[in-house]
Amino acid sequence: MMKSLLFCLIGLLVGCAGVQELTLEEKAGQILMVGFRGESIDEDSPVVRDIRDFHLGAVILFDQDVAQGELRRNIRSPQQLAALTSALQSFADVPLLVAIDQEGGRVNRLKPEYGFPETRSFQALGEADSTAFTYGKAQELAEALRAAGINLNLAPVADLAVNPDNFIVQKERTLSSDPDVVVRHAAQFIQAHHDAGVLCTLKHFPGHGSSTADSHLGMTDVTETWSLEELKPYRALCEKTDTVMTAHIFQRSLDPDWPATLSRAMVSGILREELGYNGVVISDDLGMKAIADHYGFETAVEQALNAGVDILLIANNADYNPDTVPLSVQTIVRLVESGRVSEDRMDEAFRRVSRLKQKISH
Repeated sequence: MMKSLLFCLIGLLVGCAGVQELTLEEKAGQILMVGFRGESIDEDSPVVRDIRDFHLGAVILFDQDVAQGELRRNIRSPQQLAALTSALQSFADVPLLVAIDQEGGRVNRLKPEYGFPETRSFQALGEADSTAFTYGKAQELAEALRAAGINLNLAPVADLAVNPDNFIVQKERTLSSDPDVVVRHAAQFIQAHHDAGVLCTLKHFPGHGSSTADSHLGMTDVTETWSLEELKPYRALCEKTDTVMTAHIFQRSLDPDWPATLSRAMVSGILREELGYNGVVISDDLGMKAIADHYGFETAVEQALNAGVDILLIANNADYNPDTVPLSVQTIVRLVESGRVSEDRMDEAFRRVSRLKQKISH
């Protein structure tokens, strides 16, 4: 009962000056999405401390632990996963966003060997080119997410398959090179999730399908390969999606200095002002080498927030740190208190995240 009352209170605060009554630390925690270790949790788990003491607003789940080279991290079976997400929510005063990359095909955290249903890749869905088939497969996927207590899928991929050597295209993660096909099928994917009570994310803005390098591994410049066609899915679907994820790519004719995740010109300028999107923007993982190897963490957080990003995603998987959340909260607080990020920008991000959480069925 207390949790529901607090959630309702925050919902009321979102639209009025009362948001100022919340502490900066509370707002900072709410705009973080961070990965953690454990197939189960208890009072002594770092993630429980993060939720209780640092107001962590969102978590991301993985089936494999990259840093340890292990095939187990958060997911073992449907029953185990449902118990884990229920436990996570039990420690939260404000309902958590529980996110996962469940695209289908090769990007598939809920694998059949764990007891979850078979999935199809986006490439397979695009090649079949039946919107009814896409809806049906997305519905199966979304219902499995809902049953497991996951309320945000970091999908669908809206990248165009314009470069056959692109790492996303090669992993069969793209629907088509034709933006109209992408729009038709991504819309059905989103609708199926909404019908199951699960939120969605369009990615990777402004389009990663033409890149010749993998941003997981380093700097990715699409200046010579990117085209305006890659914006078409976002223009068509920005009113249907719940969130948009940025790409760590340079398009120097749009911003000569910063990759999209850190670019005010791309996030606030193109996505928000030109395309009219006013929902939540999520960064891609700030731990990816395209960001981590070229910018300090504090600079990346400052630039992302000032660009217009609302949720800072830190997978905490390739490089794991149990203190990622407290360190991130401290960084955000320091940036706001020093004036490098304005309180208005912080409140704007917090309000957007709070409105998104109002969509969660609970």
